Amino acid sequence: MAQHGSALNFRDFVEELLEVGDAIDIRRPVSPILEVGAVTRRVYETRSPAPLFANLTGTEPGFRILGAPAGLSGLGKGAYGRLAAHFGLPRDTTPRQLLEQLISAMHAEPLAPRVVETGPCKENVLTGDAVDLERFPVPLLHQQDGGRYFGTYGFHVVRTPDGRWTSWSVSRTMLHGRRTLVGPAMPQQHLGMIHAMWREKGLPTPWAMVLGAPPAALAAAGMPLPAEVDESGYVGALTGSPVEVVRTELHDLYVPANSEIVIEGHISPDETAPEGPMGEYHGYSFAESKQQPLFHAEVITHREDPILPVCVVGLPPEENHTIWGTMISAVSLDLLRSSGLPVEMAWCSYEAATCWIVVSVDIRRLARSGMGERELADAVADVLFGSHTGWLVPKVVLVADDIDITDINQVVWAMATRYHPGTGEYAYPEAPGIPMVPYLTEDEVRTGRGGKSVMSCLLPEQFAGTTRGMTASFQSSFPEDLRQKITRHWHDYGFGHTEQTEVSADGVTAQQ
Repeated sequence: MAQHGSALNFRDFVEELLEVGDAIDIRRPVSPILEVGAVTRRVYETRSPAPLFANLTGTEPGFRILGAPAGLSGLGKGAYGRLAAHFGLPRDTTPRQLLEQLISAMHAEPLAPRVVETGPCKENVLTGDAVDLERFPVPLLHQQDGGRYFGTYGFHVVRTPDGRWTSWSVSRTMLHGRRTLVGPAMPQQHLGMIHAMWREKGLPTPWAMVLGAPPAALAAAGMPLPAEVDESGYVGALTGSPVEVVRTELHDLYVPANSEIVIEGHISPDETAPEGPMGEYHGYSFAESKQQPLFHAEVITHREDPILPVCVVGLPPEENHTIWGTMISAVSLDLLRSSGLPVEMAWCSYEAATCWIVVSVDIRRLARSGMGERELADAVADVLFGSHTGWLVPKVVLVADDIDITDINQVVWAMATRYHPGTGEYAYPEAPGIPMVPYLTEDEVRTGRGGKSVMSCLLPEQFAGTTRGMTASFQSSFPEDLRQKITRHWHDYGFGHTEQTEVSADGVTAQQ
């Protein structure tokens, strides 16, 4: 019997979104060639419900695509509803609550997966001549893309040659042929690390790719956990239940039993092919392709009427920012807390395309520490830029804890009014970083170093634990009883009959 719940069953996740109106079952004919991508991009940019394309042209009946699985929502107080559903949390879960849940699971005892005999992902088993990736509605997502992308919201499963570590790793794959995919396996990422171990032995890497995975498993696969930590145990700790897995048909690899589609095979130790270009998570599409490893499909298993989830990468926020950015935030906050620094919160602003993380500093603890601006910046840089999460994010923005760093408007306000040009920014040219950041020089891309900074938006008096000015806002400039009265009678004033932003007595904003 299959596990249920939105965190551990992708089909339940989709049904939950449909029930609350945060997904739409689209029955009119839609082409996987650009139309799926265009509709999904507009969904992100209008905060519309996730599109479930159930009538795809040019493909077999029954195959479906879900776009924007973790896009932000425009439904009431559930802006983070799709993201929360990945973890089985209520739709009104706040960013802070999300991070605390993720961090708590990091410190909990891992729950090893439960091996089961079979599961929904084995409802159809394709071998031999039946293995044909082109049977699936593989979409062309942007007109600039170098090909159709099968894997934009799934994860790879690989295991070290000695069997000590199994990694679930997120990395995209482009359709190359009926039985081949092509995609990156960067040496700094866990997929690339394990692939290199097999290559050193002159052997292909046993491999599987999971699409339509349990949502909590997909999120964990994109989390910058330390090397040699199995994501499956973290998923168990996060959800409170061991994730059910089944053995693949070919190798001693295990995949979530509830998965929609599983591709099995190997990564070639030496074959490569051009991959891309593709719209990137920074919001740009560059007109080049790169030689990347070939992934050979030898067996395909899938559920009846399988659903292929897709992320249409581009301007934020999309899943690279909502899922990946949230997981990066959790790991970063845990690292900073563990270091003893006076940090109250950390958040990868979705709108910043995973190019900065904002760190909220407890100014009272800062004052007691006696640290100056340079000392604080160096200490934060040392913790973050020396970690895998800091390798991914090139910039850190420091603000005082009177700023709600999950509100991009407050972050922009702090940057505009508190950052001092010429004295408030510190560069770290020797810090290692991901080479995909658009502004890096050719030399920085080649060496894998540079393009890193810490920007201080802390005012001088905040190092002494005080702030000169008081924020002029609804929350801070009026008595509590008056705020409550105005909130209570908001509709009586005539607001709320059209879409309005309502501010509650505690200062929380919500779309009405």
